[in-house]
Amino acid sequence: MTTLAPRQGIACAGNWIVDIVHSIDAWPQKSELVRIRHEATGVGGGAANVILDLAAFQTGLPLYAVGLIGTDTHADLCLAACKAAKVDTRWLKQTATHPTAHTQVMNVPGDSRTFFYHPGANDALAESDIPVEAIAAENAKIFYLGYPNLLATLDAVEPDGETPAARLLSRARAAGMITCVDLVSAANADFAATVKATLPHADYLFLNEIEAARATNRADIAPDDRARLLEAATALQAAGAKTVILHTGTLALWLEDAALWSSPDPVDPAEILSPVGAGDAFCAGAIYAIHQGQGPAQALRLGHKAAAASLKGATATDGIPPLAVLNL
Repeated sequence: MTTLAPRQGIACAGNWIVDIVHSIDAWPQKSELVRIRHEATGVGGGAANVILDLAAFQTGLPLYAVGLIGTDTHADLCLAACKAAKVDTRWLKQTATHPTAHTQVMNVPGDSRTFFYHPGANDALAESDIPVEAIAAENAKIFYLGYPNLLATLDAVEPDGETPAARLLSRARAAGMITCVDLVSAANADFAATVKATLPHADYLFLNEIEAARATNRADIAPDDRARLLEAATALQAAGAKTVILHTGTLALWLEDAALWSSPDPVDPAEILSPVGAGDAFCAGAIYAIHQGQGPAQALRLGHKAAAASLKGATATDGIPPLAVLNL
């Protein structure tokens, strides 16, 4: 009798973006000039941030980059970042017909950040570009998809309510992988419908309070309103998501069989360079704990620690230390 080796490794599919982060003193009024105090360029987007954060943990897990980039200098930056992090890029495809997605990020330290986004190749990423069964054949344990609502081709809602993204997740599950879906705060008319299609195929759903409100067609939810956050998470679970992990700047909720709340340790505002990658860092920490079979409390703890570390970096991923340091 042949005993199959336990699955190991994480595939991160979806958005690959180059972020050009500008730190400014304040948001200007229309037609006013504001001085850029600092500029940093780095790889961003759900799939890119999560996989590079996981690589920064230096745990030795197999990591697989999945997505679509162009053939330009931004693409070179994505590939170089993966090479430096020892991430497998065989499924990070390139196209000559679309530029690599990129974002101009305006960051007001200690206050807010605003994104000007060019979707480029992300909008062209299709179901046929992601060989789910081949990824599963590498014995990958987790298939992550981020972000629905920033992947136009995969987001297209068909007459039966299905989307190509939902089919990818269904195939990933059928191939033996755990599925993680990570949302983004996009203001799309079809936001709720796009999310709804993925829910029955999501083992773990990651989102913040803005996304929770939009996904459930609710009014805005305050980041510390536990009653309304739980109400939204419960609705998403009822619609099919097995586990809902809702995180804000002040707390997190893990809703599976019961609700578990967790709050992060405070971070000195003087140490915060940029919040641009904090949500994805939280996701990476929690996903690592899920991969290792750790419980919800440990997953939330590691998520909070990774998010706090991310705040101290100028780009989405450059503040993440090795796991041994993070756990000190």
